[in-house]
Amino acid sequence: MITNLQTPIDYLKGVGPNRADLLRTELGIHTYQDLINLFPNRYIDRTQYYKINHLQRNNADVQVIGKITEFKEVAQQQGKRLVATFQDGTGSMELVWFRGQKWIRESIKLNTPYVIFGKTNWFNGKFSMPHPEMELLEDHEKNLRSAMQPVYPSTEKLSNKGITNRVISKIMQQLFLETNGRFKETLSENILSELKLINKSEALFNVHFPKNQELLARAQYRLKFEELFYIQLQLILKNLIHKSKIKGFPFEKVGTYFNAFFNNHLPFELTNAQKRVLKEIRHDLGSNAQMNRLLQGDVGSGKTIVALMSMLIALDNGFQACLMAPTEILSVQHYNGLVELCNKLNISIKLLTGSTKTSERKEIHHMLENGELDILIGTHALLENKVKFRNLGLAIIDEQHRFGVEQRSKLWHKSLPSGEVGGASFIPPHVLIMTATPIPRTLAMSVYGDLDISIIDELPPGRKSIKTVHRYDKNRLNVFKFIRDEIAKGRQIYIVYPLIQESETMDYKDLMDGYASIERDFPKPNYQISIVHGKMKPADKDYEMQRFIKGETNIMVATTVIEVGVNVPNASVMIIESAERFGLSQLHQLRGRVGRGAEQSYCILMTSHKLSNDSKTRLETMVRTSDGFEIAEVDLRLRGPGDIMGTQQSGVLNLKIADIIKDKDILQNARFYAKKVLNTDPSLSTSKNKVILNTYQELAKFKNIWNYIS
Repeated sequence: MITNLQTPIDYLKGVGPNRADLLRTELGIHTYQDLINLFPNRYIDRTQYYKINHLQRNNADVQVIGKITEFKEVAQQQGKRLVATFQDGTGSMELVWFRGQKWIRESIKLNTPYVIFGKTNWFNGKFSMPHPEMELLEDHEKNLRSAMQPVYPSTEKLSNKGITNRVISKIMQQLFLETNGRFKETLSENILSELKLINKSEALFNVHFPKNQELLARAQYRLKFEELFYIQLQLILKNLIHKSKIKGFPFEKVGTYFNAFFNNHLPFELTNAQKRVLKEIRHDLGSNAQMNRLLQGDVGSGKTIVALMSMLIALDNGFQACLMAPTEILSVQHYNGLVELCNKLNISIKLLTGSTKTSERKEIHHMLENGELDILIGTHALLENKVKFRNLGLAIIDEQHRFGVEQRSKLWHKSLPSGEVGGASFIPPHVLIMTATPIPRTLAMSVYGDLDISIIDELPPGRKSIKTVHRYDKNRLNVFKFIRDEIAKGRQIYIVYPLIQESETMDYKDLMDGYASIERDFPKPNYQISIVHGKMKPADKDYEMQRFIKGETNIMVATTVIEVGVNVPNASVMIIESAERFGLSQLHQLRGRVGRGAEQSYCILMTSHKLSNDSKTRLETMVRTSDGFEIAEVDLRLRGPGDIMGTQQSGVLNLKIADIIKDKDILQNARFYAKKVLNTDPSLSTSKNKVILNTYQELAKFKNIWNYIS
């Protein structure tokens, strides 16, 4: 009989209502299942016993077997301390207590073998151990304990209320006694034997009470694999269900618009990567299922052309298309770029943002509904209820991590007549998500594992790679000389200052001080300078941007507002001030603002001499490589998945034991086996996969391994 692991934690012997409330609020432990999934953070190796004459003066945790031969009280400035002499046949040391002395004296037996554990100090020519953990040797040998002692996650409140690591270990032992250490198997025989994995009961026992390092490693591998396997299974199933259940408009033909553009108006030869991605998109659009594809490509890799050609396929099949971007600057850039590319194709394209005038809005709404408008570009304004398409066939979302889940789902219902929401005849538009933020492979497999992924991994021909250097503040005069030389050649320069929300006033001062010193070193009328920052009115910001774009100013002094969406091919130098204060992906995005023309471009990272190890790693990575995916991997290692996903998707990787950074090999293996199982048995209906189906349904019911949405 296997105990029901959904039993509330209050019923476990030794817990009781008060402890149960604390475990619920502090660690989210509601049931036996939650407790069994409270995995240790680390382990203290209790396999070794030291002799007193072998102790080293290194303040390490040690374990010694011996006897207390006497106690004495020693007066100190405030009160007294209790000191015991502890001997083991090779020498003696002191045990010291500053509180709880009465209880210690009454409960500890003299001349009886004890195991003591704690940190040692060297004082007055002798070793001492303050407040040691103590256990009678005979109890120590009898206990359900591991040689590797687990250290569980905790909080200050738990420690203050007396729920120490030892208490958690005790209630964990109780749970194993009540369940007889028997737990339902969750993986199929095939997987267990192919991967030589230990069974579930053995894995749980050895992760909480490991007898040695090898058994602990096998237990951890088994549990990490299982956790990642079920996440991958869920994501791949979600994709399969999406394809079989959610119908899409079949775009059967590639017609006049696409062919005319491809044959007569393509500004450059497509790269092999662009051709491959277009083929993948065309396959999706013609498949009767709704496309749900993520298009990744580094800054400047040519995603816009792919997006346009995908929209032309929609137009060829009698449908409308839209492109939604997170900022006005970016949507204006998309609009201008697409209008220029389509000017000979007789296509109607409009722009809708927060600044669009009311009269223009009304005209756009009218044109959308009667089908006169082919392509709409815009910001969140596209999501307003008044925006209704006659027949939206393709929705493209740029930098989708900046939009919430609800916002994205609104786009689905944009071409619905009222009253038909959720109706049987509803067919959503195809969705293409674009990002210039390279997503590390492990994160793509986990967070976007239910999307089909296309990658543009080569830059268009003729692009020169950007030379990146790191310079300290003391080199500033040389850097200014370099700027003058570049301006003399007719080039333009960006100088970017950090803006970190906690202290906008300080950062604003940085920017204004920087601007003042640039004005001194680059005086009018020889030099013209633009300034752009978040406190400016949109119209003023736009005016300054336009002056720079038209080449009326030589230098653009800005905060990170130019991180996305400014396209000035003549700008060849990006100087990033206080570069140590930026994250890696931000540095990479800023660098992508230059290198857009045919000339050699440069990125100069300016810092002070005081740099943390992480800052050094970030700067070295930027200087060494311009490969966005490699940079994203380093960024993931430095920051962890939560930070990279941003607030709207935090909690997306609510993992209990696996770590997608350290365990990426296990993740790849788990995805491989999840695909293998579903390829041969998509409904998990065969007898050999019964255990997988049951486990999957349990997890889906209690939602206690993931809280996913992508």
